[in-house]
Amino acid sequence: MTFRTPVLALGLLATAMTVPGIAQDQGTPGIQDELVMTLNEGIDDPDALEFDWPMLSIGTGQYEAGPTGVTVIRFGRKVHGAVDVRGGGPGTVNAPYLDLGYVQPELDAVVLAGGSWYGLEAVTAVNTAMKDDGYRGGHWNNVGLAVGSIIYDFGGRRLNEIYPDKRLAQAAYRAARPGIFPVGPYGAGRSAMTGGLFGCNARSGQGAAFRQIGDVKIAVFTVVNALGVVTDREGKVVACHAGANWPEDLAAHELLNASPASLGPDWDGERVGGPERKNTTISLVVTNRSMSSAELKRLAVQVHTSMARGIQPFATELDGDVLYAVSTGEVDAGPGDGLVTAEIGTVASELMWDAILSSVPEQPSAPPPLQSPDKASDLQDFVGSYRFSPLASLDVTAEGGRLFGQATGERDVFAIRKGEPVELLPSGPNRFVIPGRYPFSIRFEGDEAIINPGRWQQVGTRR
Repeated sequence: MTFRTPVLALGLLATAMTVPGIAQDQGTPGIQDELVMTLNEGIDDPDALEFDWPMLSIGTGQYEAGPTGVTVIRFGRKVHGAVDVRGGGPGTVNAPYLDLGYVQPELDAVVLAGGSWYGLEAVTAVNTAMKDDGYRGGHWNNVGLAVGSIIYDFGGRRLNEIYPDKRLAQAAYRAARPGIFPVGPYGAGRSAMTGGLFGCNARSGQGAAFRQIGDVKIAVFTVVNALGVVTDREGKVVACHAGANWPEDLAAHELLNASPASLGPDWDGERVGGPERKNTTISLVVTNRSMSSAELKRLAVQVHTSMARGIQPFATELDGDVLYAVSTGEVDAGPGDGLVTAEIGTVASELMWDAILSSVPEQPSAPPPLQSPDKASDLQDFVGSYRFSPLASLDVTAEGGRLFGQATGERDVFAIRKGEPVELLPSGPNRFVIPGRYPFSIRFEGDEAIINPGRWQQVGTRR
């Protein structure tokens, strides 16, 4: 079951670059010296959010070999910030400092990243980039301050442990530009997923929304990697790889009411595929209206609380949900001296729901097996051992005019298990599938095996 909620926007151009190094294995944990770096990808997509606010600049960076990435939101000068932590497993840098409530503005940037704890390197990297570039220094009133949080994007969603590192984060910081934010599987949301509690395992991403009321501007940004499901305003689940006997028009309350039976694909069957058990939604709300530390804290709490409408369930012990609230202090009050914090929070809460919905990309799919397979392909052309990373390898064999795959590394290769050969059914020239709850296809091109070709593909090389 797949749905998509479009968001209208405009875009510009992205930049791709290869940074030289010495490592040749893109899948080796800790060795990332030669990875293709893509900056500001997605800003030319029609769904990208365009907004007029020179004080905010956004930069994204991605390692497509992961895939994984980072999103940097820079401010034109030091600003006031607050934070609200709801999830049971947050990963943050410098967030507790914002709770101290000092009256002087000190915050320079908010960094959101994949890579779990390893991705926290991205936050400190942005801080040192400000120092290295001479934008900030060592004087007590000019020390740079970046805060940030991470999502877990390892595990069953990809076959390697590449993470957004210092190099990627600093490049994204330096590539930041005002007025454009890519939504969907970009930046920190590159390998985000949702609905793992129910085995939905739907692909997700980052979202954003903007509104201006008189002189007051409000922008929200979020990376949705939730254990719960994304829910629209009619209460329907936006994206889910549903179990075979699930309702056709699935409502979130149906999943929650049927828990724990709904944790299985057939309400009472064995769990298939296994849910992702480490999840996080990390978010930012920004307004240009001046606010005290206490007002910013209330804004953060109000908007964060509202997100339980668009993500169900929200802020579980297995989520690391964090929301930052920022005031750029460019205007003193709203129209007619109105728009108190509660009113801004109400607008921002609805915007955040829009942003959550905009984070959902088109879901991957696999073609059905051919009813009458083409016998022209020589299956021996595909036989071999394909290495995706030091953690994952795949042995492909042919027998009796049929092709088989078996995982031989430390982990399964998605639907292909260790020690358990499974037949690969032809679905087209050089392409094979394994039918099941989750889409799985593999395409052979020369000495490469490409699993789930497309946005989240994993590439293995024949040895």
